[in-house]
Amino acid sequence: MSRTSGPPEAVVLVEGVSDRLALEALAERRGRDLDAEGVSIAPIGGSKNVGRFLDRFGPRGADLRLAGLCDVAEEDDYRRGLERACLGCGLTRAQMGSLGFFVCVADLEDELIRSLGAVRMEQVIDAQGELGPFRTFQRQPAQRGRTEEAQLRRFMGTLSGRKIRYAPLLVRALDLTRVPPPLDGVLAHL
Repeated sequence: MSRTSGPPEAVVLVEGVSDRLALEALAERRGRDLDAEGVSIAPIGGSKNVGRFLDRFGPRGADLRLAGLCDVAEEDDYRRGLERACLGCGLTRAQMGSLGFFVCVADLEDELIRSLGAVRMEQVIDAQGELGPFRTFQRQPAQRGRTEEAQLRRFMGTLSGRKIRYAPLLVRALDLTRVPPPLDGVLAHL
């Protein structure tokens, strides 16, 4: 978990480190000190672990305020976990949101790419010295004919650690009026 002092009052369950870094960067940009607010962000190591974390921090455990963020492919894991933790039954995506659990379509990177746009994404990539490798990637046969947004999303996953490195950079590059709804939703819920 990201919080280092005192027991948490609220926990945000996210799939991985890139999600945590993105939320921390957005909170900072919004002028929020999550640590001072008693909010911890816990990367759970994948959606299959959400039930264990809900048991630990939810109503049957520490009974903390909860929120969460997941990718659309993992939405059912989060839904089942919330239901098993007695936080609802037959939950819709909107009902999950009312509980503070938001779904990225398709994933965090896709949300950020749509919010930033291809031009701004390329500026961030260029600032990291990776525009050349991105151009090379775009020329690969498997990438030809794909949209630039699809290429950017795939490029983010081609190198170990790239998603983690870029998550806070992309959030810092966002126009705060164009923040992806799932990220805004999690912070608004807390």
